[in-house]
Amino acid sequence: MAITAALVKELRERTGSGMMECKKALVESNGDIDAAIEAMRKSGLAKADKKADRVAAEGIIAIEVTADGKQAVMLEVNSETDFVAKADDFINFVDAVAKKVLAEQPADLDSLLQLTLDSGETIDTKRQSLIAKIGENIQVRRFTLMQAENGVIGSYRHGDRIGTMVKLTGTDIDLARDLAMHVAASRPQAISSDELSQELIEKERDIVATQARESGKPEEIVEKMIEGRMSKFVNEVTLLGQPFVKDPDTTVEKLVKKANATVEAFACFEVGEGIEKKADNFAEEVMAQARGN
Repeated sequence: MAITAALVKELRERTGSGMMECKKALVESNGDIDAAIEAMRKSGLAKADKKADRVAAEGIIAIEVTADGKQAVMLEVNSETDFVAKADDFINFVDAVAKKVLAEQPADLDSLLQLTLDSGETIDTKRQSLIAKIGENIQVRRFTLMQAENGVIGSYRHGDRIGTMVKLTGTDIDLARDLAMHVAASRPQAISSDELSQELIEKERDIVATQARESGKPEEIVEKMIEGRMSKFVNEVTLLGQPFVKDPDTTVEKLVKKANATVEAFACFEVGEGIEKKADNFAEEVMAQARGN
């Protein structure tokens, strides 16, 4: 069967793949477009599997919130390069996943990957197809859901790389958004001292105690120094203890109390945090690609 330009065009529109790849698949399937699509999907899965071990530490943080501010999801999807993270195909995929997760509220990442998108594909199948098309490893890394039955959820994104959400009692959505911005800027580790781990407290106390005793001052003075420095440390790492970024003369705790509200939860994601990035030699990488490695 003759492989016409119209047939290649149709296959490109249905798969989003390149012209030469479509033409090759049609030749191999003797013009059977459905067989060509199936073969390309199998090839795409193989390509995705081959790239699965490559470090993906760039990407996007996406946030979706319901119109009433009662439910929200924050999601991180990674790519290997910032260039791909700015591509429309990648951005559209992340947006579709975030919307589906908010609608379906899966229990975990495995359940998320099996959700069906509007295109009829599962999220994982779409992800693998995208890997085959773009040529980079793509991973849906993590997500968190929030529900505020008796309050509101404020969110903030700093570009595409940092995202935060804050769940607040009451109806002050502007305050919730301000606090989400504050979290992005000040990076608290907990809402209050009650949520700090005992291990963290003991580790910090050991450090400040050593520093205080090196001063050579009497023990009763040293103890006061330790307590003062520990109090300062707790305020620095807890949301309620921190000075509010928009008005450093007041603390977040005072601000929240003034609004008769309570911070119930917060979350903060940054693209690639905790992922060990590989330091590649660009020249060597280009040579490897030229050699077909």
